Amino acid sequence: MLTKRIVPCLDIKNGRTVKGVNFVNLIDAGDPVELAKEYATHGADELVFLDISATQEARKTTKDMVLKVAEQVNIPFTVGGGISSIEDVSILLKNGADKVSVNSSAVKRPQLINELSEKFGSQCIVVAIDAKQVNDKWKVHLAGGTIETELNLFDWAQEVEQRGAGEILFTSMDHDGTKNGFANEALARLSKMVNIPIIASGGAGSIQHFSDAFTKGKADAALAASVFHFGEIEIIQLKKELQKQNIPVRL
Repeated sequence: MLTKRIVPCLDIKNGRTVKGVNFVNLIDAGDPVELAKEYATHGADELVFLDISATQEARKTTKDMVLKVAEQVNIPFTVGGGISSIEDVSILLKNGADKVSVNSSAVKRPQLINELSEKFGSQCIVVAIDAKQVNDKWKVHLAGGTIETELNLFDWAQEVEQRGAGEILFTSMDHDGTKNGFANEALARLSKMVNIPIIASGGAGSIQHFSDAFTKGKADAALAASVFHFGEIEIIQLKKELQKQNIPVRL
């Protein structure tokens, strides 16, 4: 059985790590390269960097940061945010990223997923989906959850798989930053519908929440930010606890 992955997520703005609740009120949580090194030595399986900078200028900073992270960190990492072309992906992979994550750009032009997976291989293409419940339907949202689309989470997940995505990073906007647990029902439904790995995101607050994401939500990986950044949950401790519950993890 494949081991379940624990993935710290670092939101990057202007070259610094930030983390807020429900995508607003950002708090400075440190230097991304230092944090990445810290996580790599303390049991993280992978890292995700999401660049939430608004300008192209700031995104150049991220490309430089990717080089530094690749030099100092020996676990796989994914970079997302503002990626909309083969050229963007090419630079990030060349600088040392293992995978890239696309979100809004894929919704606006789904063919991008086909182009990227054909050019670079589906193993390095992650499609991030932010969704929240609107009148009992899971609707895909863009721009950090501020723009509602007509897309249904489950239909879109199946489409991105068909187009060549290697993995889905699903964030429940309803759960994000609340620390009340992951969206396990939606996760379980997703995992029945697609055959590619699903990373659960949004809602981690306790060790039990991670356990539930793997057992009830059937997720392949679980992502969190603030509980790790501010030392509320230690990854080694988390993994030992999961192992006790017979959830396969890499220790």
